[in-house]
Amino acid sequence: MFAEARNWKRSRVFVALLSSLLLAACGDNQMAFFKGDDPSQSISLVREQSYAGGPWQSTLIVAADPRCQRRYSLKTLTADQLRIDVYRPEAGVYIFFADRRWHVTSFENCAFQTYEKPPPEPGELIGSFQVESDLLRFVGKSSGGRSSRGVAAAPEVGR
Repeated sequence: MFAEARNWKRSRVFVALLSSLLLAACGDNQMAFFKGDDPSQSISLVREQSYAGGPWQSTLIVAADPRCQRRYSLKTLTADQLRIDVYRPEAGVYIFFADRRWHVTSFENCAFQTYEKPPPEPGELIGSFQVESDLLRFVGKSSGGRSSRGVAAAPEVGR
């Protein structure tokens, strides 16, 4: 009888230890977005981490409901800290500057393209996707030159 009780205690300790190791291995998901000129338009940045301490995978999602919604992998943005400046040269067109690269997207067809050379005039800076206190955020530029908070990151998973 005592041997069974001792085995039961060991089993419980083993299960608790295994559970804590599995939870520690969970990664993280974060998301921030901003709305376009029309309420049906949005641009989202999603950062996903497969396991704790692993590299980040970044994806840009361009949506103009109901016409289109596309996901574009940003393979060069894997660092823990990132910043993507967002410019608007004209309504419905956005230019992104990240990691010494320039990209453009349009709500007309949700297309995404990387520039070979920097654009001559990227347009008005409207804000930035950036990591603050380990959370992804969109920080918009207000008309007075001060930054205003955009939509904060989604709740963290696995922490």
